[in-house]
Amino acid sequence: MVNITHKCSTLRKAIAEAVVSVSSQDTIDAIVNHKVPKGNVFEMSKTAGLFAAKRTSDVIPDCHPLPIEYTSIQFEIRNLDIHVTSEIHTIYKTGVEVEAMHSASVVALTMYDMLKPIDKNIEIKSIKLLEKKGGKSDRKDSGEGIDASVIVCSDSIFAGKKEDKAGKAIIAALEKHHVDINDYVVIPDEIKEIQEKIKSDVEQGTRLIMITGGTGLSKRDVTPEAVRPLLEREIPGVAEAIRSYGQLRTPYSMLSRSLAGMIGDTLVIALPGSTKGAEESMDAIFPGILHIYKIVAGAQH
Repeated sequence: MVNITHKCSTLRKAIAEAVVSVSSQDTIDAIVNHKVPKGNVFEMSKTAGLFAAKRTSDVIPDCHPLPIEYTSIQFEIRNLDIHVTSEIHTIYKTGVEVEAMHSASVVALTMYDMLKPIDKNIEIKSIKLLEKKGGKSDRKDSGEGIDASVIVCSDSIFAGKKEDKAGKAIIAALEKHHVDINDYVVIPDEIKEIQEKIKSDVEQGTRLIMITGGTGLSKRDVTPEAVRPLLEREIPGVAEAIRSYGQLRTPYSMLSRSLAGMIGDTLVIALPGSTKGAEESMDAIFPGILHIYKIVAGAQH
């Protein structure tokens, strides 16, 4: 199965449709009037569809087991066609399109099985996805038109004793979201130098400042102390999202002191200095964090 451990759980919805075509009005009448020998067609097939929704991962090899939190199966008769829709909701890391289509298809097959004794010309015309919502594909936030400065705060990297990987991981993530990188620097983990660099970036009109390193608990980790006094509006939810995401992967994330806030129209985010910590933090907040620029633009009008 595809690795989805880096994804966040969000509300996902999908609606699928199957169309069952019968050959005569007599078949429709038998369904509506509960005259089909095998029983109530709609109730039986609906039950089968509910089971199918929950068992999709058992029969489709690459489907992830996931919590089905809502299923609705509806029927609409249009002349000699019966349109079956299956709507499924979940809060999880991946979508429920296949679950909805599997459910609709099993409903259609159950109807076929129940009706074939009285109608030899039944046809399942189509099974298709009508709608899907949720996940990153629905979030249209893009970094186009946003420039960023990436600041690596590390005494050892500045001294040439270690190679920077966290900053480069942040750059790769930003570029994936179409953010332009206008500066990348490595500086010592010193309050004065961090503050001077941030002030310089803000004066130049940089829209996004990403800082990695110095968010731990040692006496040398001073990035939050450097950044916090400069912020005009702290955004605690960003650090909460990072910590919550990280906590699901390692208990040590609770020891990080990530920080985010605004200086004018510039967003400043301080992330952990480890490569894994930086990568996971970017996964936790992007692309959703880019929505802040729409909020800022809306507040200016």
